[in-house]
Amino acid sequence: MANFAIMGFGTVGSGVAEVLRMNADSIAAKLGEPLKLKYILDVRDLSATPYAGVAVKDFSVLENDPDLDVVVESIGGAKVALDFTRRALMAGKHVVTSNKELVASHGKELLSIAREKNVNYLFEASVGGGIPVLRPLFQCLAGNQIEEIVGILNGTTNYILTRMVKGGIPFDEALKEAQAKGYAEQNPAADVEGLDAGRKICILSDLAWGKEVLPEKISVQGISGLDLKDVAIASEAGYRVKLLGRALRLADGRQAAYVAPHLVSGDCPIAPVDDVFNAIMIRGNAVGDVMFYGRGAGDLPTASAVMGDVIDALQHRTRRRELGWSESADLAGLEELVMPWYLRGDFAAPVDCRVLSGGAVMTKPMTAGEAKALAEKLGAMVILPVLQ
Repeated sequence: MANFAIMGFGTVGSGVAEVLRMNADSIAAKLGEPLKLKYILDVRDLSATPYAGVAVKDFSVLENDPDLDVVVESIGGAKVALDFTRRALMAGKHVVTSNKELVASHGKELLSIAREKNVNYLFEASVGGGIPVLRPLFQCLAGNQIEEIVGILNGTTNYILTRMVKGGIPFDEALKEAQAKGYAEQNPAADVEGLDAGRKICILSDLAWGKEVLPEKISVQGISGLDLKDVAIASEAGYRVKLLGRALRLADGRQAAYVAPHLVSGDCPIAPVDDVFNAIMIRGNAVGDVMFYGRGAGDLPTASAVMGDVIDALQHRTRRRELGWSESADLAGLEELVMPWYLRGDFAAPVDCRVLSGGAVMTKPMTAGEAKALAEKLGAMVILPVLQ
């Protein structure tokens, strides 16, 4: 019998309990022993729920139970969750989380504690929700040198952009619709300003190259300033506007990571990915391009990934998963990256640019610094990177 606990019984935590209820027999078969939910730690009163018998409010109950194997952290944020995660790892418990903020900002420290205590700290659900991408990155693709990772990492912004393209409605209206459907929070800043995608691309970069990339060190631009006119011009030219997180390993050994709305060529596999779906492309020097696609959020999809980590942690009790990243990455700035750029404004098109409709052009490949200098010279109102 293996025992686990859930800290935080909101959307993800309750989803984990539901996955166990639905699939207890098959989980036990895969694990080789029954899996028991021993505790649920939450500040709310759960006495009127089916989980009243396992509800506790004191973290020390979990911390001091020698028979508790795994703790699922679904509290969120990086305050209480950080304290409880540290203490759980120090007490010799495996910890599984979907908390992207915690992993992106404190993953190096927490993985170091896990290594010291010979336990697992796993976080598959922190990047793609129910999409399995982290384990394939560090396990299935381990024979590759990873060259680039790019993806739609936030379902809320992808839904908004889909409605702008297919519904022809402006950003503010699309956002209100997303909030009404429960896709966006009442304070949607983490999604629409790119913060959520920024944390996820940092985690992917950390795992791909083994060096820490902190969210505050990368350039992050969201979609709140997008004009419906640019979405329409892009569509007419055979492109889709997508908010992408992108990480690259440069020829000189440095890394780069950023988040920004891009024009994406219709030939690119992520261009037709719409609504709340996510898609992550990874390029390896042996495998070439592979793509992971699915729902990036939601109670049961995310809980599916969490439960996978619970099983993995228990299967690696004696020989832990070797995960971790070391010193800070040597980061190149966005200004150094070479790609085509979309510019729009009231100007005469330069001779070496592709002319689009609506006073817009697409430049030849150039650095972001060169593109910004050209935009300033021309008086362009809009400048966006282009993914071919």
